[in-house]
Amino acid sequence: MNEDMIPGVVSDRINADIAQRTADHQKDMARLRMAQDRAAKSVMKMSVNQPLVMLSSGDSWFDYPLVDNGPFLGQTDIIAQLQTMGASPPKILNVAHHGDATTDAMSFPKQERMIQALADPSNWLHGKPDAILFSGGGNDVVGEKFCIYLNDRLSGAAGLNSLRFDLALGAVKASYLDLFVFRDRYAPGVPVFGHAYDFAIPNGVHPLCIAEAWLQPSLTYENWSTRDGTAIVKQALQAMRAMLAGLAADPTNNFILVETQGLLKPGDWANELHPTVGGFKTMATTFLAALAKRFPGRAEPLTV
Repeated sequence: MNEDMIPGVVSDRINADIAQRTADHQKDMARLRMAQDRAAKSVMKMSVNQPLVMLSSGDSWFDYPLVDNGPFLGQTDIIAQLQTMGASPPKILNVAHHGDATTDAMSFPKQERMIQALADPSNWLHGKPDAILFSGGGNDVVGEKFCIYLNDRLSGAAGLNSLRFDLALGAVKASYLDLFVFRDRYAPGVPVFGHAYDFAIPNGVHPLCIAEAWLQPSLTYENWSTRDGTAIVKQALQAMRAMLAGLAADPTNNFILVETQGLLKPGDWANELHPTVGGFKTMATTFLAALAKRFPGRAEPLTV
């Protein structure tokens, strides 16, 4: 059996990975505090830029450990890109992990992980993060289970079974609502930023380390072409965006939906679910602009 199929091995690897990210983040925080202390004690009373300090959680759009489809390794996701942007790049403690559905990211063990991160003062400059970034919803429906939400083309019905898909979106919505409750309890007043991905192309392309694609096999099973499947996937993502927009419209949720749909060109996709390095940079730029709007002077949007 491949060791990646052994739950304990995978769990240990994830824990070790996030522990290393946390240690690196705390070193960044310590260096920033030292710089601020030196500036405050200097004769000139110099000021030090105050970068946004944030917590992020979710799936592979925040934790993509490949360069396009590999075999080269390297974090190229939104969070990795965002931490290089602006005059004073954000500092982000990232507990996201590729493959997580929203119900994984908001499961009891991972809520405990976020509680520990929020409770540790060495992670933050002012006792809590400036914002929480969250990426979730895609893994709740794709992969081997994607066929559940499709009608067979030969039945004459529409491609997306809206009834069954809406039930799946209900689990995503429940996870977001629980995230807001979690935030209110452990980081009150901190805004949450989320997104609704972009219009994936179900063409069967996947990274070298993955056995098969996430979308095309189910579409083929239900007798849909790539062209038809592209329209089906777009409909599903638009439904997800509408659900998230509804959450963002309620001010009590303190939730900002970063508008990411329609930004990527066909050449910006590395595979069915993930952008290229350049595509992720486009998404990160959009996040930075949304952060700059919420935190004027603390985040600097990029200009072209």
